[in-house]
Amino acid sequence: MPLIEVKNLSKIFGKNPKQALKHLDEGLSKKEILSKTGNTVGVNRASFSVEAGEIFVIMGLSGSGKSTLVRLVNRLIEPTEGSILIEGEDLSKLDKKALRKVRREKLSMVFQRFALFPHRTIVENAEFGLEIQNIPKDERRQKAEKALEMVGLGGYFDQYPNQLSGGMQQRVGLARALANDPEILLMDEAFSALDPLIRKDMQDELIDLQASMKKTILFITHDLDEALRLGDRIALMRDGSIVQIGTPEEILVHPANDYVEKFVEDVDRSKILTAQHIMKRPETVNIENHGPRVALERMREEGLSGVYVVDSKRALKGYVTAEDAANAIKKEERSLESILQNNIPKVDKETPMNDIFNIIHDSPVPVAVVENEKLLGIIVRGAVIAALSEDGEVNLTNA
Repeated sequence: MPLIEVKNLSKIFGKNPKQALKHLDEGLSKKEILSKTGNTVGVNRASFSVEAGEIFVIMGLSGSGKSTLVRLVNRLIEPTEGSILIEGEDLSKLDKKALRKVRREKLSMVFQRFALFPHRTIVENAEFGLEIQNIPKDERRQKAEKALEMVGLGGYFDQYPNQLSGGMQQRVGLARALANDPEILLMDEAFSALDPLIRKDMQDELIDLQASMKKTILFITHDLDEALRLGDRIALMRDGSIVQIGTPEEILVHPANDYVEKFVEDVDRSKILTAQHIMKRPETVNIENHGPRVALERMREEGLSGVYVVDSKRALKGYVTAEDAANAIKKEERSLESILQNNIPKVDKETPMNDIFNIIHDSPVPVAVVENEKLLGIIVRGAVIAALSEDGEVNLTNA
């Protein structure tokens, strides 16, 4: 079961939300409903689920409804209709006392603005969420210090916010959220106020932290590059509606409509596409069953100058060229062992295409894509060029 399930969640701002919901059923747009009723559609029947340990990014331009949506998840904003389930418990039906308990035990939020208390030290800011839960002082101090250590602020416990840079202040905000050890982190434009270089550092920090923490994170951003960099999956919003949910690769390679396609058209694909998206099926021979004659015949049939050699478990053993196979036949050699080339460039399937450029440029043979030594596919120079071209089909994804 997903950790978070959001079902048909809507928020209408105005005096007559039921009338606006009726107009949504009739297919009227957000702009038309505002003109007819004076109501604003904040979120329109949003549905999605988030698995435990996943970074789920909700993104869109200003006014798309992304920040409203994340505030509906923890009921900082009350929904007009729909449900929010956390581990199967519907938050939309909880009374105030039960909702406070869920917020304290399962949810923490990191805002765009740091929201630190200027008169409190860094460690006092980090322990504030525990303080309002009446956690004993020694225990909350220990948890706050541990959280600050995690975000790289171990030596700053007694500093005050105005003594820290913007990036360091945001780290304090993140530490305050982590000190509570929540199951779910809600991060609303958490890095948007930072300078580009500091922002990238914070993204790296979050990726590193997530590798060890395995928290479930809802991350809100208007920045596509940030979404593609951080998200396991992305929900793209427009006018209060979710227009596509998918992995970064799915959204980039298979946009759901013209809006999404235009949204992603300027993305540097080399940073997003990975080896598995551009690899193709390799021609192989089996080192245990085949010799130079079979290898040469396979190359002749396929019009190749070389072929990959695997064993019966598809473990990559090497590469044989047509010239070497022909010479082996003249010498009446029956094994491929003596003509194997082992200096084959290898990458795993998650290697970004950006990292493959230099490898493939200097290699006389295609790059092998391997997983646990098994040959999954190969990458040829033409596939890289095709994938990056304007209409690059990227149908090589399924090759």
